[in-house]
Amino acid sequence: MHRFQKKMMRPLFAPMLPGGIVIILIFSLDYFQFELVEKFLLFAAFVIVPLVILLLDYDEKSTHQRTIYTAMKGFQFPAALLVLVSVMSSKIWGLEGTSIPGALSLGWLLLTLLLGMYGIATIGDHKGKIAEIAIGAGLIYFFIGGIWFTLYQYQLNLFQANPDTHALSSVHFHFSSAIVPIFIGILGRIMTKKSWYPWVVAIDIIGPILIAIGMIFSKPIEYIGVTLFACNIAIYTTYLLTYLKRNPLHKKAAFFLVLSCLAFYSVVVVSMFYPLLKNRFDFTILDFIPIYGSLHAFGFVLFGLIGWVYMADSFKQKNVNRKG
Repeated sequence: MHRFQKKMMRPLFAPMLPGGIVIILIFSLDYFQFELVEKFLLFAAFVIVPLVILLLDYDEKSTHQRTIYTAMKGFQFPAALLVLVSVMSSKIWGLEGTSIPGALSLGWLLLTLLLGMYGIATIGDHKGKIAEIAIGAGLIYFFIGGIWFTLYQYQLNLFQANPDTHALSSVHFHFSSAIVPIFIGILGRIMTKKSWYPWVVAIDIIGPILIAIGMIFSKPIEYIGVTLFACNIAIYTTYLLTYLKRNPLHKKAAFFLVLSCLAFYSVVVVSMFYPLLKNRFDFTILDFIPIYGSLHAFGFVLFGLIGWVYMADSFKQKNVNRKG
């Protein structure tokens, strides 16, 4: 009890402060002449993954899960710094084309491997629990994102795909592919189980693979994957908003989760109006990508993670109060 109270005296998101400062500098200073896709990858390394690790802190862990968690919690910030140095070595220090950026990226690959191992342990320790399978799958997809980042930094061509495709695939797996199953899994922990829920989880696991395959081999497959995945997010956000309306929860948690849902609907609205904007204002796909990426990364993903962390923290406080 004393340890928990001592922990609660510190700001909940204090571990995020160093990474947040780094990201603000990267996005605001002209010194960091990075591609937008690289900035989003750095945002994932310094902010999104630490938030996921913070969220996992509230899990009941087995012995081997605790070992993996301790390792990835301690290694996360050094691994993120290696991502930054890797990108800087290729974009600022003139080492692009050498093996140095790729070698530096291996630190992040190791961190995502730990996330994947934690995901496998989550699935193995909760056999048959659909919500835990979803969370475990999301964590495993971080590792796939780490593989794509390493391929990008080594500038390797794989499956006739160029390094730019590897970068996009890495962003895809660090954000949508990993985060959406985690969100739906956490929702599954608190919701009344529905007959459609296992189907949503199954599509969440299959959808990212279809999108990744489509990005490399076939546009129609990519479109099918994106459509299924978008429909799944629509189901998740609609049910979550209904749940929040019927169940009074921590105010901060509800606030950020609602913002997350609204960010997703904003993406849908912008997508619907893209043809009109394109014809009337010479609005190109290159103008649309930063808007979509920002709404998704800073809106849906970031606000959603903050909301779920607040939710998990409030549940833990209630349990402690009951025991106390």
